[in-house]
Amino acid sequence: MPNYLTPEGAKKLQVELNQLLNVDRAKVVQEVAEAAAQGDRSENAEYIYGKKRLREIDRRIRFITKRLDSAVIVKQEADSHAEVRFGAFVDVEDENGKKSSYFIVGPDEASPADGRISFQSPLGRALMKRKVGDVVSVLRPAGEIEIEIKAIRYE
Repeated sequence: MPNYLTPEGAKKLQVELNQLLNVDRAKVVQEVAEAAAQGDRSENAEYIYGKKRLREIDRRIRFITKRLDSAVIVKQEADSHAEVRFGAFVDVEDENGKKSSYFIVGPDEASPADGRISFQSPLGRALMKRKVGDVVSVLRPAGEIEIEIKAIRYE
């Protein structure tokens, strides 16, 4: 399955990759080299921790590189669709009158606390291809809830 990203999401991943490659990794490699020069590595906490941190950075670099290699950047034109698609900002109101706003993004960009939900999440799947005025049911841990779509916009 392709890895869908907004242009902003792709840029954010690229910035993180550059930070890891050009700053973080170089710093940790220097720290590990200094720790190794101190002698016995088997009981050298700085060396052991540095090697562990280096493995974590390398793992994250590989992950981001793979995600960017398989990325499909989706740019939406303003008012390009009358229905919810990837990259849409969706204003909704639940059956209790609570209003919320969501930005439909890929899984790498999702941050539910910030209103950025993945199109693969239960709520994201329920909203996809719906129009203003549609009422959708979403199953959540607290039970099923009905949500009405109030507005759809692309910025």
